Amino acid sequence: MKKILLLAAMLIASVACSQNKAPKALVLYYSQTETTAKVAQQISALLGADIEEIALVNPYDGSYQETIARSNEERQSGKLPELKPLKSDLKSYDVIFLGYPIWFGTYALPIGSLLKSADFSGKKVVPFCTFGSGGLDASVKDLKANLAGVEVLPGYGVRQARIDAMPAEVERFLKEGGFLEGEYEKPGEFSAMRPASEEEAAIFDAAVSTYPMIRAKAENVSSRTISGGMEYLFEARDIPRDPEHPEMAGVSKIYVLALDGQDPVFTQVVR
Repeated sequence: MKKILLLAAMLIASVACSQNKAPKALVLYYSQTETTAKVAQQISALLGADIEEIALVNPYDGSYQETIARSNEERQSGKLPELKPLKSDLKSYDVIFLGYPIWFGTYALPIGSLLKSADFSGKKVVPFCTFGSGGLDASVKDLKANLAGVEVLPGYGVRQARIDAMPAEVERFLKEGGFLEGEYEKPGEFSAMRPASEEEAAIFDAAVSTYPMIRAKAENVSSRTISGGMEYLFEARDIPRDPEHPEMAGVSKIYVLALDGQDPVFTQVVR
């Protein structure tokens, strides 16, 4: 009987130890307009993960233009905003889902403050962000540069204009990353780049027509079939505002979704 009880105790201890080794996740985010907060809450709900919002000592509570002016001044001076202490102990977590809006082409300034004050050593960091046109790739690159020795995993980004599509995309993103169990349809590889046809150029024009910050002409394209339609990756050349200086026209990559029965929409610009 004693041997049986001892074996049972050892089995219980082994199970408990195995459970303790399961990755523990924290969703840590900064949100200026509550858009990034929606993504954070969705991740937390799907994973059952702890969640905390990054708070500032002196919040950006002015108008849009006042926020831009203040953050631009801070960016140029190198004086980052002061954060309130985190309530969460980062040492208790294995995975940090780090969320932010894109400002000036990369993560918002409060994230810069966080990177200087918090210790992410030994953690896996999963970025997620919201933006007007793009910035995921650039912000992930900057995170890697400022988190030396930390494993920064592929991230998720969504345009503010497409926030309604976010719940389904986040679920698929978490499944793809192995954080959430369940089946998902993995898209195929993009085709080789080729000159854009008139029909494909029209799809591009329709996708960017409602976004005045994009003035570009589709030159090349690759595509792939996805559930419910097609996804395109366009190489587009900016239309120069000064016709006398065409050399100032850069080239960007723009992702476009063309789902059955819906108008084409761009999902991200990569410059």
